[in-house]
Amino acid sequence: MKQHEKINYVEFASVGLSASKRFFTEAFGWTFEDYGPDYTAFSNEGLDGGFYKADPAASTASGSHLIIFYSRALEETQLRVIAAGGHITKDIFAFPGGRRFQFIEPAGNEFGVWSDLVL
Repeated sequence: MKQHEKINYVEFASVGLSASKRFFTEAFGWTFEDYGPDYTAFSNEGLDGGFYKADPAASTASGSHLIIFYSRALEETQLRVIAAGGHITKDIFAFPGGRRFQFIEPAGNEFGVWSDLVL
C-alpha cells in the first residue's frame, strides 16, 4: 500500500544478480521479475524492491544501513540462510526486546533477522 511520504521501495547493489535471486528464493521463498540483464525486482515481501548490478556491497562494517527481517522461528530461519549459501556474521544474540542474527548473502550484502519470541 502506497502511503504518502513513507518508505515504499528499497534497492540493493548486487555483484551477482543470479546469486542474489537464488539465495533469496531458497532462503525466504521470494520470487523475482527481471527488467533486463541488470535489474530484478521483488514484491510482497514486506517491502517491495529490487537488486541492480553494481560492484559495491552493503555491510555494517562500511557504515551501511542494515535491513532486518522478522522471523517467528529464528533458528529455522538461520539454518535456511546457511543452507542457501549465506554467511553468518553475527550469530544469534539477545538484545532488549528479542534476539537476532546477521548474515551476508552471496553477493556481499549484509542483512539481519530478529524475533521477539524467546525460547
